[in-house]
Amino acid sequence: MFIGEVIGSVIASRKTENMASLPLRIVRRISVDTTPGETYLVAVDVVGADNGEMVLVASGSPARQTHLTDARPCDAVIMAIVDTWQTHNQVQYTNAATD
Repeated sequence: MFIGEVIGSVIASRKTENMASLPLRIVRRISVDTTPGETYLVAVDVVGADNGEMVLVASGSPARQTHLTDARPCDAVIMAIVDTWQTHNQVQYTNAATD
């Protein structure tokens, strides 16, 4: 699992039938001190994340363990929208929408 930022969407008008209802987002890894990384991936969004939101992403076989992704060809899933995180007793990030 890692923290990432939603930076875009993938629109695919033709995809496997069991993926038809699942939105796809482009997510960039973020370090715990909020530095953007160089790694990107496409993740199934089961929580309704918007561009610019920080999210928790599960990848590999755990990505297929949500109700919406069970038995579907998913390698990454956005499983939560982050409200805040802290390291070393210091808040690194707070979602402005939850203030």
